[in-house]
Amino acid sequence: MRLALLDDYQDVALDLLNLPSGVEAVSFTDHVADPDRLVTRLAGFDAVVCMRERTPITAAVLEGLPDLRLLVTTGMRNASIDVAAARARGITVCGTDNPAGSSSTNEHTWALLLALARNVPAQDAAVRAGGWQLGLGTVLAGKTLGLVGLGRLGAAMLPVARAFGMRVTAWSTNLTAERAAEVGVQALPHDEFFAGADVLSVHLVLSARSVDTVGAAEFALMKPGALLVNTSRGPIVNEGALLDALMSGRLAGAALDVFDTEPLPRDHPLRRAPNTVLSPHTGYVSAESYRGFHDDIAEDVRAFLDGSPVRELEA
Repeated sequence: MRLALLDDYQDVALDLLNLPSGVEAVSFTDHVADPDRLVTRLAGFDAVVCMRERTPITAAVLEGLPDLRLLVTTGMRNASIDVAAARARGITVCGTDNPAGSSSTNEHTWALLLALARNVPAQDAAVRAGGWQLGLGTVLAGKTLGLVGLGRLGAAMLPVARAFGMRVTAWSTNLTAERAAEVGVQALPHDEFFAGADVLSVHLVLSARSVDTVGAAEFALMKPGALLVNTSRGPIVNEGALLDALMSGRLAGAALDVFDTEPLPRDHPLRRAPNTVLSPHTGYVSAESYRGFHDDIAEDVRAFLDGSPVRELEA
């Protein structure tokens, strides 16, 4: 078997993988967005490993890869893989089940929020440039944290928020009173939720329904001085509306780990937007989560070669 490892940005996959003998693995540390170039790169490979949703594997791409027999993605869902098209071509699609990834994302969310609230990047740059104190930070104690989405990752925000002395509210289109009561959060109607949040944190799964969940109407409802954190997926927050809110000062700041286009283009206006903390989709990237991901990848490959695939994704 020839196996391609896509988007290995940190160049660690080959060191972390313990593959069966007879499997030839090739790591690609750069990102290829063009479908034709991707097909050329992957020609002749029997298996492809995708790190989250970095590279789309569409029906057109799959059509150009007649040798492909196995697709593996980190996580148990990947909106960038056309699973139905893969199955129609007889390609097995498997995922990984790694709880460390959730902890990593949750911790990264708080790291971004604290960096934004206390203006850490600008303060660090000022000190390195020979300066000293710059501006005023924001205290989170007593503020309202609004969770857009109350699934596993949204609910994981609660213990730290409570430790900081924050009030927590939640909203999503499908949030039930029973779910809110289960985790001890106040569920609010749409307008009241956005109007009352001092910090908005996004924790929705990307789908056709969740795109643009936070847009111009929501930013117009929010109070001056509010902050936004998005470690979920870029398109859930309308990028144009976000830029308008930042540039106008309507939104006091945004901490972002995810973007509509990744890697973020060099000339993208978010790179120049005021009051932002940006990280390159590294919420789930940690030594612990990567070890877990790659252990499961190796298990997926072994199981496939043994004729008993595990963790198959549904179309």
